Amino acid sequence: MPTPKTPQLKDGDHCSVIAGTHKGKSGIARDLNISKSGHLTITVVQANGVRFKTLGRNVIVQTQ
Repeated sequence: MPTPKTPQLKDGDHCSVIAGTHKGKSGIARDLNISKSGHLTITVVQANGVRFKTLGRNVIVQTQ
């Protein structure tokens, strides 16, 4: 099982997407899940309420 690159990521953290389809977007990390293939998937909720799913390896945690 692969180790997630963002082990410090937890529910409620403010994160920014640095790769993938949603590159450049940011929001609050919700619904962290390990898929069958062993990858971390998260739902990101933007400030305007729009939600999208992305892989945990595509995000970094932003300090506030």
